[in-house]
Amino acid sequence: MQRKLTVILSADVVGYSALMERDEAGTLQRLKDNRRTIFDPCVARHGGRIVKLMGDGTLAEFASVVSAVTCAHEIQQANAAVPDAADEQRIRYRIGINLGEVIVEGDDIYGDGVNVAARLQGLAEPGGVAVSRTVRDQVAGKVAAEFVDVGEHSVKNIARPIHVFALRTPTAKDATSPAAPPPRQHQSICVLPFANMSGDPEQEYFSDGITEDIITDLSKVGALAIVSRNSAFAFKSKHVDIAQVARQLNVTHVLEGSVRKVGNRVRITAQLIEAATDSHLWAERYDRDLEDIFALQDEISEAIVSALKLKLLPDEKKAIEQRSTTNPEAYKLYLMARQYNAMGNSRHRDITVRFCQRAVEIDPAYAKAWALLAICQANSRMVNVATGDTGWAAAERALALQPDLAEAHAARGRILGDAGRYDEALLEHAAALRLDPDGYEVNAAAARCYIPMRRYREAIDCLEKAAVAIEDDFWALGMSVQCYEALGDEEGRKSAAQRCLGRVEKMVVAEPDHALAIGWGVTSLIALGEVERAKEWTSRAMLLEPDNLNLRYNLACGMASLGEATMALELLEPVLARAQRQNLIWFKTDNSLDPIRDDPRLQAMIARAEARLAAVSQAPAA
Repeated sequence: MQRKLTVILSADVVGYSALMERDEAGTLQRLKDNRRTIFDPCVARHGGRIVKLMGDGTLAEFASVVSAVTCAHEIQQANAAVPDAADEQRIRYRIGINLGEVIVEGDDIYGDGVNVAARLQGLAEPGGVAVSRTVRDQVAGKVAAEFVDVGEHSVKNIARPIHVFALRTPTAKDATSPAAPPPRQHQSICVLPFANMSGDPEQEYFSDGITEDIITDLSKVGALAIVSRNSAFAFKSKHVDIAQVARQLNVTHVLEGSVRKVGNRVRITAQLIEAATDSHLWAERYDRDLEDIFALQDEISEAIVSALKLKLLPDEKKAIEQRSTTNPEAYKLYLMARQYNAMGNSRHRDITVRFCQRAVEIDPAYAKAWALLAICQANSRMVNVATGDTGWAAAERALALQPDLAEAHAARGRILGDAGRYDEALLEHAAALRLDPDGYEVNAAAARCYIPMRRYREAIDCLEKAAVAIEDDFWALGMSVQCYEALGDEEGRKSAAQRCLGRVEKMVVAEPDHALAIGWGVTSLIALGEVERAKEWTSRAMLLEPDNLNLRYNLACGMASLGEATMALELLEPVLARAQRQNLIWFKTDNSLDPIRDDPRLQAMIARAEARLAAVSQAPAA
């Protein structure tokens, strides 16, 4: 593994989603023009290298800290000086710069140094530049700009706080300008998963939903750093030492609680613990009707902010009170649909669609339910090898209702990717990942786009995040096995396979007829060298669901990797006999089929599928 010390510049476009919503074609053209005339030439002029483009985001590296800071400064000045550009159309960047060690893989770079640069970018003002303390120390007195100390910030997935400095160009009016207000004091908190005290394991979806909503609400408070949902849920169902959790996550406070839902009544208990003293700062118990659940969540969030002696700004209070729905029945159906979707059982696909459809019937303005409906419809169309709703209309409805909803961008990106429109899809996934970098649906959808593009390293990054987001999910780890194999990373492949198999075995104990779980178990067993057991599980899966085309395809990929070409082709034949256009796009790029890709029998099957689809597309309308 090659490592090096380098200067990393991370940039993304301010308000990109809103720009795209107002004028998609025009925004894309302005962004391309900006990169061609301003951004890329400036990077080259200062000796930098564009590492990769990620939708509206850019990652570049420099050998010199002074060169990187000067480049960022010039980019921002050039953008501000673009003539005749209305503010609602202007391309502006947030830029973060860090000096750190990175891992080098081909032309790409990874590691903590890159992650810190990305977090600095998120902390930069629109049109501004944020740098780490190390960068500030290296360039102090060497560039014609000042650095404003904006304090230490705790950020997602970085264990230590980052000391941030904002680049500022002195102006003539500075001498008479009032001093900027001091930065708001930051505190940090981990919201542990609320325990389900309902006496019914099936109510777990509700307690998880309450926890996630409180995390989301508190994340809208600017003076409060929140541990990500993924990190917090790593402690689910575990007896934890609060002080140890606080030290491990480097937070000042921990919130824990429980939820009991019985019929139309809900009881929530919550307590806020100060890590330094291990003392209860605030505790409360609430007994309410289910209809009051949203007001109750607002009340809990505002009580926590008050207990921390923070002032909730008017915009923050308004943001907390704005919810995707205010209908408790629609909310409950959405949470249940999400739970069924996460279980990964083919029998649940139609259930998730029906639950989402009922949720949006009850509340047609429920953006999150529309977005989940779109993803479920896209999943069903792909894995069932069937025609039907692509999910596009639902995704568009979700975005129209809530343009900054990460899941809605992920759904649209998923659908575009299924159609092979990868450039457009990547823009949507970049927007989704920026809005919710740790979300399951967001990372799963992005990975599905990266895999057929054979961008396996980026796919793995997303799949590993998805695997953390839902602790029982086996799909993400199963796909990781395939991606690690494509990269020749045997250690990564076996690690993913072991973790996937552990989840599969747990699922099969609970649901012995979960054929898709058994299918992903076959993938893991093959990676771990347990060939006979893999073949035994293949036979078992086919007895359970012989007509499950998604299962047949997964098993065929496993048999292909074992050199069992005839068996793989027998499994694939009925799949290809019904394959739709989006399936063929995936099949043609899936590295799992590479061992049999040149087999004349497979080529003939694909040719017949293409001829069938061509005949259908040319048939006259009825």
